[in-house]
Amino acid sequence: MRRDEEFSEFFTSRFDWARRTAYAMCGDWSEAEELAQNAFVKAYAKWPSIRRDTAVAYVRTIVTRLFLDSRRRRREDPVADLPEHGVGGRFDDPDARLHAALRQVPPKQRAALVLRFVHDLSIEQTAAELGCSIGNVKSQTARGLATLREAYGEPVTSECA
Repeated sequence: MRRDEEFSEFFTSRFDWARRTAYAMCGDWSEAEELAQNAFVKAYAKWPSIRRDTAVAYVRTIVTRLFLDSRRRRREDPVADLPEHGVGGRFDDPDARLHAALRQVPPKQRAALVLRFVHDLSIEQTAAELGCSIGNVKSQTARGLATLREAYGEPVTSECA
């Protein structure tokens, strides 16, 4: 019974965080909810063997890998560009602009950007979460930043190319 209580408390305190993490990667709230739910289902199955001090990192890794697996199985649906003008005039929602730009970044590069810059993980930690080399994280991050800058309409500098 203690296992269920511990997990319930963990789930309650971290579900929204996991959903936001998934949303930063996929850009769709329904899919983000599904990714987060599936991550917690997997975590619950392993809960007795998960160290409590690393449980957040464990769930973040599951969310990341579920996102990448979903992209390997299907191609992303094209998303319409954001309108330049909203109902009240100019469309100035910076989060919407960021998510629209992120959707133009390939999935593995997007995951690297979210882990490095949203979750502030080191290159080594990001490599561990993605299951790849440090060099791969560096190149994925550089390419992802270049694509993101291009999506924002900013010139790409030689250090990011």
